[in-house]
Amino acid sequence: MKLFPYGHATHPQWQMACGLVLAQLRAHMALPDYADAPTLGLIYITDHYAGAARDILDYLGAELPEVTDWAGTVGIGVCATNAEYIDEPALTVMLCAVPSDQYRVFSGVMPLGGGAPFRPHTALVHADAQTPDVPELVVELAQRTDTGYLFGGLSSSRSQVLQFAVGSQGHVRGQGAVGGVIAGGLSGVAWGAGVALVSRVTQGCLPVAPEREITAADGNVVLALDGQPALDVMLADLRISLDAPREALAVVRQTLVGLSDAGEPGVRRTGDFGPDVVVRHIIGVDPGRRGVAIAERPQPGQRLAFCQRNVQAARADLMRVCAEIREELEPEEVTGTTAAALAAAPEVSAPHPARRIAGAVYISCTGRGGPHFGGPGAELQIVRHALGDVPLVGFFAGGEIARHHLYGYTGVLTVFVADESADESSD
Repeated sequence: MKLFPYGHATHPQWQMACGLVLAQLRAHMALPDYADAPTLGLIYITDHYAGAARDILDYLGAELPEVTDWAGTVGIGVCATNAEYIDEPALTVMLCAVPSDQYRVFSGVMPLGGGAPFRPHTALVHADAQTPDVPELVVELAQRTDTGYLFGGLSSSRSQVLQFAVGSQGHVRGQGAVGGVIAGGLSGVAWGAGVALVSRVTQGCLPVAPEREITAADGNVVLALDGQPALDVMLADLRISLDAPREALAVVRQTLVGLSDAGEPGVRRTGDFGPDVVVRHIIGVDPGRRGVAIAERPQPGQRLAFCQRNVQAARADLMRVCAEIREELEPEEVTGTTAAALAAAPEVSAPHPARRIAGAVYISCTGRGGPHFGGPGAELQIVRHALGDVPLVGFFAGGEIARHHLYGYTGVLTVFVADESADESSD
């Protein structure tokens, strides 16, 4: 598997941005280490281009006729190798050189299981948050893969919410390519067992109180924690009082809850959240029942910890997952050429097959991004520092998908392993 060609650009006119992206793609495809005939394209656009989505897809499809399949979506921001485009007109494209029998683009009109026989091993998923029962649909889709592992995110837009889905494998025999620009539901790319992936979830919140067991709940209201009224526990954990309502409200507005299932690790020994924790907002209190309402329907037996967004914790956790990926992919025995490539300083570490990363997809929360990490592009600079200038595209989502969970305030980093003999691995 060779390196995946990629390109990214910003411009007030989408035609100019597409031209810049095409120039980068063609320049990459002319290099010996890059794939020269990929058939699958991933495309992410900011919502500034949402009204021109179909024109953009038609233009790219006409200029790249060898690319028969497309998938992607819209975001408040998009990202690429060492670059973030937030609240500006931009797009990013990566062309994946994956055998045609090892992937399928899917959507509501191209469901998995239709067309030629194909066993999904895992899947990249784009979803519309306005679709009813999205969490349940994510769980159902995960169950239809061999690993139960998904990665992706919810489209985010201040205008049109849309997804790209063009598949050369239709759901009706002989119908040919179907799809295009769609709205609603879930879409994406399912990958076969021959596509080796490594995926990690990085958290953006830090617990500010001990983890507790939910012992009573009604709907979305947590009634009791460790057998005590949930509201009383929250007030004690956050060291606030209803006697000072203004101060208490200010603290509660900055506080979220981290939930984990019974028996799954929540807060690690290091004091931060593990990958199985999902963060949800506090949406109110129930003084009559001494309960705390959250944006989830918790079940007794789950674990809960009050938490807050934390820049230092987010940076440290992103560095940790990048280091885990890098260490997993570095070979035990290296040649002199490989060692030199892996040891290159970040500022001169051009993409190289020795890194064993053909391409990467990074999906981060709209509540993260450069400003949250200290400056424009800071989040992607952390990834680049750890992995080098590997081909990477992604977007800033309204919710992140990993495994069968729907997350918030996280990042999901997935790399395509160039050595196809490597095993698929996830946290």
